[in-house]
Amino acid sequence: MGVLDPEGKIATWLSYARLIMTDLLGINHLTLSTTELDQLVAYYTELLGARLAFERAATSADPRIAVLDVGGADHLMIVETATVPALNLDPLHRAGWGLRVGTYAQLCELRERILDAGRPVGQIETLPTQWTMTARDPDGRPVDIRAHRPR
Repeated sequence: MGVLDPEGKIATWLSYARLIMTDLLGINHLTLSTTELDQLVAYYTELLGARLAFERAATSADPRIAVLDVGGADHLMIVETATVPALNLDPLHRAGWGLRVGTYAQLCELRERILDAGRPVGQIETLPTQWTMTARDPDGRPVDIRAHRPR
């Protein structure tokens, strides 16, 4: 079944969707929960290099949050909760989400920094379009960290 487009013509759902959708620019934010907000903020800022954009104290209606700038216009929102977050890998046995650095050399440097801090991080793997490693944040949650390979 079709709908009328702005010119009064019948349009398919797909073409109608193209008429009303804007171009996506990327992911705005990803939200993580934690029972230890300060510890998790320190991990992502001090060790991985994110920047604290803002923090909001808990209110009677909402929990305490911190928003971290992870590059470009992308953000990581961390919400302090009483419940321990899920720590499982995704169906592909990866973290299911990740952060990106600019080069392979930066990925290697970051891996050494994580190891020097006594935190767990896997070996760097070569994938068809990028290099990747999986680290574990202070909650034990996996995070893939990747650098795109030259094309």
